[in-house]
Amino acid sequence: MRIRTGSAALTLLLLSACLSACDLPWSDGPDPEPVLEGLAGALETGDVPTELAPVLESVADLPRSVTAADTEVADDVATSALTWQWEVAGEPWEYDVPVELRLVDDAWKVDWTPALIHPDLADGDTLDTTTINPARGPITGAGDLPLVTARDVVRFGIDRTQVDVAQADASARALAALVEVDPDRFATAVTAAGPKAFVEAIALRTEDVEPAVAQGIEAIPGARGIPGTQQLGPTRGFAAPILGTVGPVTAEMVEKSPETYAVGDVAGLSGLQSRYDAQLRGTPGLVVDRVSADGAEEELFRVDQTDGQPLATTLDERLQIAAERILAGVGPGSALVAIRPSDGAILAAANGPGTEGYNLATFGQFAPGSTFKIVSSLALLRAGLTPASPVPCTSSVVVDGKRFENYDDYPIGRIGTIPLRSALANSCNTAFIASRGKLPDSGLADAAASLGLGVDHGLGFPAYFGQVEPPASETERAADMIGQGSVLASPMTMAAVIASVQAGHTVVPHLLTATAAAEQTPIPEADVLRGMLRGVVTEGSGTFLAGLPGPPVIAKTGTAEFDRDGKRMLHAWMVAAQGDLAVAAFVDVGLGGRRTAGPLLEALLRAGG
Repeated sequence: MRIRTGSAALTLLLLSACLSACDLPWSDGPDPEPVLEGLAGALETGDVPTELAPVLESVADLPRSVTAADTEVADDVATSALTWQWEVAGEPWEYDVPVELRLVDDAWKVDWTPALIHPDLADGDTLDTTTINPARGPITGAGDLPLVTARDVVRFGIDRTQVDVAQADASARALAALVEVDPDRFATAVTAAGPKAFVEAIALRTEDVEPAVAQGIEAIPGARGIPGTQQLGPTRGFAAPILGTVGPVTAEMVEKSPETYAVGDVAGLSGLQSRYDAQLRGTPGLVVDRVSADGAEEELFRVDQTDGQPLATTLDERLQIAAERILAGVGPGSALVAIRPSDGAILAAANGPGTEGYNLATFGQFAPGSTFKIVSSLALLRAGLTPASPVPCTSSVVVDGKRFENYDDYPIGRIGTIPLRSALANSCNTAFIASRGKLPDSGLADAAASLGLGVDHGLGFPAYFGQVEPPASETERAADMIGQGSVLASPMTMAAVIASVQAGHTVVPHLLTATAAAEQTPIPEADVLRGMLRGVVTEGSGTFLAGLPGPPVIAKTGTAEFDRDGKRMLHAWMVAAQGDLAVAAFVDVGLGGRRTAGPLLEALLRAGG
């Protein structure tokens, strides 16, 4: 018999002070079944006497239903059972409670006791719930080693139970100065907090807590350092623009997804931590306890938590840390990307401090400059040229009134009619521009696609694969040949370009192991193109890499002009591959590929050797 709830007959004002042998106001005769329906409905909706209300207070938000079984009547006593069905952390909890009604003066009465709610409850008992928080899944890297995982920290903050409002501001400012956080912002948060709050200023890795900080908090009223754990990478800021951060959910997140988040929850706030939060955070468990008047607890029902699942990436911890250290002193925005040509795994995707948290490494969109001549060379080879084909390398060339020149320190001895391989090795702009007429309309775009540029793939993280648009003019067609015009790429894309040459097939980079499968389209011209790019190291703009130990290095430098704030500036690029490692280096504003990006690339190649 299912209970009908919401009826006006369930008004229980008459019961507010009655806890034994009470009249049931919906009883209108000797038939006990409607009475039991009303009783069950009252328990389901929480319309119980005031003295019984605290029993249900902590479980008020748990979905529940109460139904009554068939009734047996003997003399003036009706017996039945109430079936309670709860939903606890998504799991069903069901049990029966015996109930007895007595007919007194032609009205059914019941003893309102906690045992009507659960058979193990006695007078003075209440129900209570405790959430079991799941362990957040780690983000792993190469070799399944944890990259972002729970690491020991000390949370420094002000305990408002230890300071009154008058002292709170001074304590907050003293602690802010000690741990080097914004004093105004922290003081505002502390003074606005409740009298029982702990307001955190900063969490520091346990090994990073300096003795001066540990000793200094003792002199600040209300200041405390609480040991705990936090989801952190192996170093501060490790791949942060890509991996993201974890912290207390924002009001916007709760408002947007109230079924998922509640105030006080911890979740991924950015990057992969946010995108894969459902996988990483797991599912909380819940325990329902009987709490006696003296505070003793007895577990009645438990749903265990489901810990979060790992998110597997291809990042190599050692190489990522090396890349970030190499970029640490670079002022402008910068990036280093390392890819394994044999399978496309991204081993490092580092962003320098000048990016201000923006992910240039895999999502930056810049003209690739002369590194794009790898694509132009492949297009010319497919158009019938060979490495020995003569091309005109002049000091300048004019296209529809637009003058194009070589870079400032282009070797004068390489001016004239030179082989295509020499034009690539020394990066002669005019030779490539003059050869544009040998290509079909789609020649550049097709060659770029073969090398992994210009074709989007769903990789599960922010990734820009670049573009090679149909030129809008002959001037743009000329600029495209040298990686300017409409051509754009990210450092990840340019690392994939030279990785494709090294591997001999199209390399689609991947960061998540779940997206590793990708079609590997052979590049028949790869052997010839590798030989030409080897010339960059043996006789061209990349000779400084000739002494690197290990397998032969292939490389290409690049410089791209752009205007910013009315000034002509240069993007600095360099890409290289050695063995099963391909690297791209990018600096937003520099002096040229060889001079600015080259040393960064060399350092990472050495670190990866």
